[in-house]
Amino acid sequence: MYTRRSLVLALLAASLLPAQDPQPSIQVTGAVKQALTLTADDLAKMPRASVRTVSNGMETAYEGVWLHEILKRAGVPQGSNLRGKALASYVLAAAQDGYQVVFSLAELDPSFIDNQILLADTANGKPLSGAQGRFLLVVPKDAHGARSIRMLTKFEVIQLRK
Repeated sequence: MYTRRSLVLALLAASLLPAQDPQPSIQVTGAVKQALTLTADDLAKMPRASVRTVSNGMETAYEGVWLHEILKRAGVPQGSNLRGKALASYVLAAAQDGYQVVFSLAELDPSFIDNQILLADTANGKPLSGAQGRFLLVVPKDAHGARSIRMLTKFEVIQLRK
């Protein structure tokens, strides 16, 4: 049985311990059949892909999961099912710092367009961290890289026509 003093000491000791940060994750929400919260461990179990980019003369090899694979897992229409109302849908990708970009669903479907987009969790064989955040959206065919997002936290699927 705890005495009042031992309880106060236990609470004080617990408050001095470093706070444990929750494991970084990516959320997939909105007009999906199955909302998802994916951690780096979850992504490691999915089919892996890689891309190489060159920026300011420096080549980087990114590894992760194709975004269309993640959307497929959330039940977003793809391939022959991406018709009609679903073509009036888009994905809003958001970063921890508030940066946001938009992609149409057709733009993310490899059966529509040759534009693979990677949710990267490693660069040059090492887990992403620091200013890049734990997750980075890599859009290798974009001319200026403005839609490649660091510190990625969320994909929200939005259907314009109900």
